[in-house]
Amino acid sequence: MTLFGVGVGHTTQMLVTAGENIRRIRNDAAFAHLCGVDPIPASSGKTVRHRLNPGGDRDANSTLHMIAVVRLRYCARTRAYAARRLEEGLSKREVIRCLKRYIARQIYKALREDLCTLAET
Repeated sequence: MTLFGVGVGHTTQMLVTAGENIRRIRNDAAFAHLCGVDPIPASSGKTVRHRLNPGGDRDANSTLHMIAVVRLRYCARTRAYAARRLEEGLSKREVIRCLKRYIARQIYKALREDLCTLAET
């Protein structure tokens, strides 16, 4: 819950998604795949783009989306990132996709640290 925009309900959902044994998830990419926020190539011709994986835990994906929306609204650093990515030519939908993946990485790292610390005690 120390991460910006992550409330009690969001933390609970991420704990449910991660499960009791966080060590079973190899890395942050596997956690992103579990949440359904890993990028899938969706390129056509000269256009290079990605889309979100339609699989995964939809509740976790929804939670990551809500965190991204909160950060876009209240975090100046996230707004600056979004503005920069929009200038690069990404759509708002693609910017949110990138944010969700970044947030999934942050949450995985925090969960792994917290749950491993609890397991040692």
